[in-house]
Amino acid sequence: MGDASVEVSEENRDASQEAKMHAMEAISQGKFEEAIEHLTKAILLNPTSAIMYGTRASVFIKMKKPNAAIRDATAALEINPDSAKGYKSRGIARSMLGQWGEAAKDLHLASKLDYDEEISSVLKKVEPNAHKIEEHRRKYDRLRKERDDKKVERERLRRRAAAQAAYEKAKKKEQSSSSKRSGGFPGGMPGGFPGGMPGGFPGMPGGFPGMPGGFPGMPGGMPGGMPGGMPGGMPGGMPGGMPGGMPGNVDYSKILNDPELMAAFKDPEVMAALQDVMKNPANLAKHQANPKVAPIIGKMMGKFAGPK
Repeated sequence: MGDASVEVSEENRDASQEAKMHAMEAISQGKFEEAIEHLTKAILLNPTSAIMYGTRASVFIKMKKPNAAIRDATAALEINPDSAKGYKSRGIARSMLGQWGEAAKDLHLASKLDYDEEISSVLKKVEPNAHKIEEHRRKYDRLRKERDDKKVERERLRRRAAAQAAYEKAKKKEQSSSSKRSGGFPGGMPGGFPGGMPGGFPGMPGGFPGMPGGFPGMPGGMPGGMPGGMPGGMPGGMPGGMPGGMPGNVDYSKILNDPELMAAFKDPEVMAALQDVMKNPANLAKHQANPKVAPIIGKMMGKFAGPK
């Protein structure tokens, strides 16, 4: 292989042409090895000639050396991209190696640049095989795409299932936490109702922890009564209150089994009113007019009134 970057003198150019003439004479006599020697000399004298490379490539094809022919044909095309001889030689060499698709491309380009019968003859052999290879490639690409699509879909479903499982787990955890906050009084409720009622119902042993002095007497009672509560009020109030707090024989199941009371305890407004009364029983009067709170206070007082 020559160096295409060298300066070629006129003397070398002439000598290269003379070597090529000897090569052509050897080819006509079927002396291909001798022809290769003359063409190699011609290339070394003028490495910028695409024709020299193309001609040697055609001789290598006659010698059944397709790889050497492809090397020379490619060198010719690097020097002259429009070399019909270069495309033709490389196309024929590639067909010898079974490179049907590449061979068809080279031969079609050669035919466009300089059509001849040899190119047409080789194409008749190459094109059917090239079509089979192309169809096989398309089928392979289609199957690979289907496989990739299925893989993507499986991954999408896996992520969706994982997300759904995480959501269900979080939902169950939230429901369990909410149930613990609102359902019953497991093991007593140290410190009172959730949200805290000062003095509350600690585990509810023995009733209300004493509210010192009980409900101090409310002179004049609760005028007009409490709606849904004790009509007519409590005349004269409860003088002296109930010292030492509520009695210890209160049946707390009456509260726990009363759906209305249990529902009311979840109402922030009712709870705030109960806390207010527990802090200062005298505040009872200001809640008598509240139709939501007054009946609950009355009902609770009825629960703690003891057996009739």
